[in-house]
Amino acid sequence: MRQRRGCLEGLLQMFLLTAAFDWLEKRFGFGRRTSCTGCGCGIILLIIFLILLCNIVGGTDWFRLKALLP
Repeated sequence: MRQRRGCLEGLLQMFLLTAAFDWLEKRFGFGRRTSCTGCGCGIILLIIFLILLCNIVGGTDWFRLKALLP
């Protein structure tokens, strides 16, 4: 049986994913208003973000505090 991540680890991963997504959006995505490629890259980044977010949410045991309890 595969061990699932704990609650704190899942929250940390979601924070890091959101920070990376925000930075990428400003550099390549919808935040870049000067070109039409921002729209295309923005859609691709959004799809990748949603896939990774679903992976984090689905792979986390939200009732286990891994860092606090042995």
